[in-house]
Formats: sequence, C-alpha cells, structure tokens
Amino acid sequence: MADQPHDIHHIGLAIRQLLQEYQLKPKFDEANVIASWEQIVGKPVAKHTRRIYIRNKVLFIELDSPTMKSDLSFHKNQLLKRLEEEFGKEVLKEIVLM
Repeated sequence: MADQPHDIHHIGLAIRQLLQEYQLKPKFDEANVIASWEQIVGKPVAKHTRRIYIRNKVLFIELDSPTMKSDLSFHKNQLLKRLEEEFGKEVLKEIVLM
C-alpha cells in the first residue's frame, strides 16, 4: 500500500471549505432548504407554497392559502427550530410568511 499524504481531508470538510472560500455557502444552504421543503413541512403545506427563498438569513414563504398561512404562523417558532436542527443555526434567523 502506497504512503498516503498527511493532508488528506474528509470529502465533506473539503466541500465546506470550498463553499466558504468562494462564498457559495448561503446559496448552497438556500438550495438545501428549498429542496427539503416538502419533506420538512409535509405535502399539504408544500402544495400551498407558491414561493420560498432566503435573503439575509430570513426565510420568506409565500402561500396561496390564507388558512394555511394562519396555521403556519402559529407554528413558526417550531418550524424555525426544526430548520435549525436540520441545517444549523447559522442558516436562518427568522421566518416571514407572505
């Protein structure tokens, strides 16, 4: 077996460093949140979600149902906590429903 260099990195660490180096982490985090939206909130909420995006660590969610918006507003803190558990506390600070 050949000698391995001492600077071998775990692939996950290398990708995180690359994203940070090129300042792509916010876009990567946004893409992850959007891609996981249905899995996180379930089909009924996802079905009524018209648009979702992140700006300055604020998650904006546009819903097409006033009832769904009202229901989700009562669970906003729980949703934020779940998103923080899934993606880390540095990704989001707040949720705004539209």
